[in-house]
Amino acid sequence: QVQLVESGGGLVQAGGSLRLSCAASGSIFSINYMAWYRQAPGKQRELVATIISGSSTNYADSVKCRFTISRDNAKNTVYLQMNSLKPEDTAVYYCNVNLLTARVSPSYIYWGQGTQVTGSS
Repeated sequence: QVQLVESGGGLVQAGGSLRLSCAASGSIFSINYMAWYRQAPGKQRELVATIISGSSTNYADSVKCRFTISRDNAKNTVYLQMNSLKPEDTAVYYCNVNLLTARVSPSYIYWGQGTQVTGSS
């Protein structure tokens, strides 16, 4: 079993900053990639940022140069530093982890419980 625990959401004024964390624990052998998604009311869930083992990152165009994804491999934790927040960044943010539970195993995808981020105008 693997658990993902998110933290760091909240209400922030436009232009402000927040940092999200997502810690994975349990039967983890290795992590292939970690990612953040978000879902705004009435919209589909969308990919915000990904980070592969090492430092290879990708971002949605809407958050480039404002958000930074990083990971602490020793803690199996992924972070999302969000700067210059806009009202349109308001959404529930979910972490997403693709991992192996053993040296030889299929890969599994897990989701965090979600954390609300609200950017007020």
